Amino acid sequence: MSQQPDQHMQPSRNVFVRFQKGFERRFDRFREGYGALLERVIAHRSAFITISLTFAVGSTVLFYFLGRDYFPEIRSGVIQMHMRAPLGTRIEVAGRLATLVSNSVEELLPGQVENIVSNCGLPVGPHNLAFIPTPTIGSQDCDLTILLENEKSPVWDYRRILRKGLRERYPGTEFTFQPSDLTAKILNFGAPAPIDVQVNGPDMYANYEFVRKLVGKFREVPGAVDVVIQQTMRTPTLMVEGNRTFGLGVNRTLKDMADNLLMTTAGSQQVDQIYWLDPSTGMSYLINVYTPQPQINSLNSLKTIPIDSSANPSKDNDIQLLGNLADLSAEGTPGVITHGNIMPLFDIYISAEGRDLGGVLTDVQEIARSMESEKPRSAELEIHGQASLMHEAYSELIFGLLAAIVLVYLLIVVNFQSWLDPFIIITALPGALAGIAWALFLTHTRLSEPALTGAILTMGTATANSILVVSYARERIQEHGDALRAAIEAGKTRFRPVIMTASAMIIGMVPMATGYSQNAPLGRAVIGGLFVATVFTLLFVPCVYAMFYNRRMARQKERAS
Repeated sequence: MSQQPDQHMQPSRNVFVRFQKGFERRFDRFREGYGALLERVIAHRSAFITISLTFAVGSTVLFYFLGRDYFPEIRSGVIQMHMRAPLGTRIEVAGRLATLVSNSVEELLPGQVENIVSNCGLPVGPHNLAFIPTPTIGSQDCDLTILLENEKSPVWDYRRILRKGLRERYPGTEFTFQPSDLTAKILNFGAPAPIDVQVNGPDMYANYEFVRKLVGKFREVPGAVDVVIQQTMRTPTLMVEGNRTFGLGVNRTLKDMADNLLMTTAGSQQVDQIYWLDPSTGMSYLINVYTPQPQINSLNSLKTIPIDSSANPSKDNDIQLLGNLADLSAEGTPGVITHGNIMPLFDIYISAEGRDLGGVLTDVQEIARSMESEKPRSAELEIHGQASLMHEAYSELIFGLLAAIVLVYLLIVVNFQSWLDPFIIITALPGALAGIAWALFLTHTRLSEPALTGAILTMGTATANSILVVSYARERIQEHGDALRAAIEAGKTRFRPVIMTASAMIIGMVPMATGYSQNAPLGRAVIGGLFVATVFTLLFVPCVYAMFYNRRMARQKERAS
């Protein structure tokens, strides 16, 4: 029997048991240190509350320096680039230029490019334009999809390199970048940029001149990149104006001129579609007869196109040339016409690079207001796209955050049957906001919808931890009536569950916060908010409880005496 105590004193051979005992010893020392700190803080509670509130309120100023995004851009393995050669460039020339650009991209990003896929000109069917956001409007446009070796590449740095390098190598050619990740494409509602400034009105040419002035101003905005006008008004075009009077004199109508011109340049399928049926296979093929392109290489070659009469070709043996019946002139015409509410519409696409989307949008709105006096009277200017929806989403989330705080407060009032205790509980929330601000500021993370969602999650956990402290303090003060002692006992007793709850959520958010997903701001906001909110729960909330209830108990003693 004398050896039994010695056996209990011997250390266990189980690794987990030894670890648990060592952890308990260190945790008890840590809790004792916290208890001593809590006693000193409650002894100087007025000063501590003042300093803590000043810190919490002052930290909210950091939100103004964070910048605002709808959703953060993530690392990706794809870059979507659009190339617009000088207007009127033939598609074969645009294809050769796209090949040169692809080689330049590989030189500018050595060892980073896996493959480049280019699509030049308009697609055969309308489905591609309906489902793929692209500013392609003619043969001079090419879409280049750049596949990168690393799927987690900093695409914003690569875009900056390509903008500078390609602009120097290919003057006169515009290079813009579209969102490559699915989320950005959905948020842009099919537009190739997050900011879409639309000018809509009946006077097309006056609106276009106004749009050009706006573009010049928008390009001066810090952080605004890829500022382009979607619709073009100066596409090189040959205008054929037939002389109706002279044409009727030689029995040639404007329809005859148009049919022969289309047949020569585009083929017979534009005028009269004829199919040939293969009897061996039963397949039908469209027959298209046209003049070889090398023979139509100058303005004179167009003027020598013979014009036949469609009314009675057998009796007209004389040959009439297009140059005798029509005047040919080179002009600039719209490359594409977009309509909004029936009237012509111009789109100005603006992207943000190196600056938050909210800051760029604010400057764009200010410029639009300053140019109001120069806007044509019949025109309307509206800003659409992802950026315009950001304000609405922010308003809803901030309203939801405030509503959640109010509803939680009222729910706790019903549960505690008191207005004071719920107020003491939610005093930890300013600390949570301060922690969120510092976490986003130190990690250079902009304010976004995921970050605001993380703020709402943080409020719930911080409130739950404060309830643990205040509810136990209520039990202790009802037992002995000492507010200071009740606050200290509540902090020491609830120290473990508060630390466990906060630590579990913080550790669970670490993979998200350190990852490259669009929810990384959510994890960072939760980690920063819970860290500071836990400190407020364990120190600030007991001080506030001790201050209010100590005064209440003192007044009750005075009334009793």
